[in-house]
Amino acid sequence: MAHIPVAENMPGIRGLMAFRPETALPLNLLAEQLLQAPSTLTKGERELIATYVSTKNQCKYCASTHGAIAKHLLGDDAELVQSVLTNPAEAAISDKLKALITIAGQVQMSGKHVTPEAIAAARDLGATDIEIHDTVLIAAAFCMFNRYVDGLGTTAPDDQRIYDMIGKSRAETGYLTPPMPVVMNP
Repeated sequence: MAHIPVAENMPGIRGLMAFRPETALPLNLLAEQLLQAPSTLTKGERELIATYVSTKNQCKYCASTHGAIAKHLLGDDAELVQSVLTNPAEAAISDKLKALITIAGQVQMSGKHVTPEAIAAARDLGATDIEIHDTVLIAAAFCMFNRYVDGLGTTAPDDQRIYDMIGKSRAETGYLTPPMPVVMNP
């Protein structure tokens, strides 16, 4: 049960955004810019970064939701998403993305953990300054989102079908459409 009154049919951040729409708009604008706007990183790659950070932060709702979004954006490849989460160094992703995920993991621990060596490695593998910037900002933003969701004790369903439904919707429409209620016990 959440620490504040949120709709039971809106788990995770969805209920918090419905509770306080004034703060939902800027958060959704940030998510839209970081994860959906045109970029040299694909939407799927950016969602993998968000999923990786959320998993490291043990935020079940965000990790499951963004993992489902990444899966849909990457051709329904759940195995790829799982491989990035369990062993990004061996995952079937570009070396550049592996280097960016390393940076995201360093940000997740602390901004001060980002090393010049990690930045140089990403650059050597073709990462641009904008890609490095956006990776750090995605990681930092998801640390905030994860703490927002878990800090207010929101619910995180156990049913993967719920996340898959949310993931498919967000993959198709982005973050500026209103969240739809979720049937928690289908």
